[in-house]
Amino acid sequence: MITVLVVVAAAAGLLRWRRPAWYWVCFGAAFASVRALVRYTSVMEACGLTVPPPRWRLTLARVANRPVPEARSPRILRLRPTRTGLVIRLKLRPGQDAFDFAASTDRLRHSFGMYAVSSREVRSSVVELRMTGYDVLDRVRMPAEAPADRASPFRIPVALREDGAVHYRDYRSVPHGLTLGATESGKSVYQRTLVCGLAPLDVALVGIDCKQGVELFPLARRFSALANDPDTALELLEALVSHMEDVYLLIRAEQRISVAVPDAEIAADIWDLPAGLRPTPVVVLVDEVAELALFATKDEEKRRDRIITALVRLAQLGRAAGIYLEICGQRFGSELGKGITMLRAQLTGRTAHRVNDESSANMAFGDIAPDAVLAAIQISPDTPGIAVAGDSTGGWARIRAPHTSLRNAVNLCNEHAHRTPDLPALAPFRPVVTVPSSASAPLTKSASATA
Repeated sequence: MITVLVVVAAAAGLLRWRRPAWYWVCFGAAFASVRALVRYTSVMEACGLTVPPPRWRLTLARVANRPVPEARSPRILRLRPTRTGLVIRLKLRPGQDAFDFAASTDRLRHSFGMYAVSSREVRSSVVELRMTGYDVLDRVRMPAEAPADRASPFRIPVALREDGAVHYRDYRSVPHGLTLGATESGKSVYQRTLVCGLAPLDVALVGIDCKQGVELFPLARRFSALANDPDTALELLEALVSHMEDVYLLIRAEQRISVAVPDAEIAADIWDLPAGLRPTPVVVLVDEVAELALFATKDEEKRRDRIITALVRLAQLGRAAGIYLEICGQRFGSELGKGITMLRAQLTGRTAHRVNDESSANMAFGDIAPDAVLAAIQISPDTPGIAVAGDSTGGWARIRAPHTSLRNAVNLCNEHAHRTPDLPALAPFRPVVTVPSSASAPLTKSASATA
């Protein structure tokens, strides 16, 4: 018997060291559940998350000459182990505030012996504590049960959050996004993961890669349009604006406004149109936005103003026409010129990888989630791919996308190349995918690319 216990203990120790996820499933979840239940009352009292007993109980104890009742802890509604930790749902007592639990997450982490604890208010008087048993961002493994949601086809799993939940990029609720990060911070891997999530969907991908196409042109078989220099990018963006106007004309013609049509059937965007008439949604990926905003001559300044104007118009008006922006860059501040802050205000989804200075983090979160600025500048250079994701609600979380090599992304885009739609407005920018005769073949508007 002792030998069996020694072997089990040795196996648990080895798993905890080499495979923390396996250890958690086999041993950690059970141990942590028992520990949380046993320590619960004392932890709540030590963290100041209890309330005094009600007056009637104090009066009853005084009349019956009994001991004074103890302070009451929140009631546990549910304790559920997960593949990465525990989820405890609590019913708050009268007088308690969900903010108190959010402010006590670090003390709860130490008291329960967990790796991390986060708190969120589910509904009035109900708080959910998500506890992580190990560092889930150290080796990201996306759960197999996290495919794209069929009910919301543009809700794509792209990363794992530090609380073990899946981080989604939902274009229907957050149409435009901004991704910042220094060199070697993981921006390119995040972008590839995003493209891999979009490739199996019925969507047109449009890319602007001013680094001579080194990031996006290998994925050309799945792109409906690509540009590799600012001049071509200007023509492409103005073609998208023209396409957007045509889509609005279609919506206007199909609105079906009359007294006989219920309000729910009146079309206001492409998703209200019948499936047979609905235009193909378009996702525009800009790899380095600063290359579109920099200029050295008067002619380049005029080109730059037209590019930013087109981007602002797409950001302000493109959602209802099914055009979504995904803009990446190392910096995105007012030093890039007029119109940049107006464009940034339209980019609801914010993701910041490691940045080189605090001002870069402020560009991403200073106007929506100031608390996330400190988290962004604390990302270590030794952990590429770690990022902070936030939105206009003020909420934020640390995330990490699974490593996606360029070869894997190319293979997936080639596999789904038959889904690439032909849009007449973007036909001049459709990349011609052939095998170049030499490695020095130039990349033009109809560029050659090996995919």
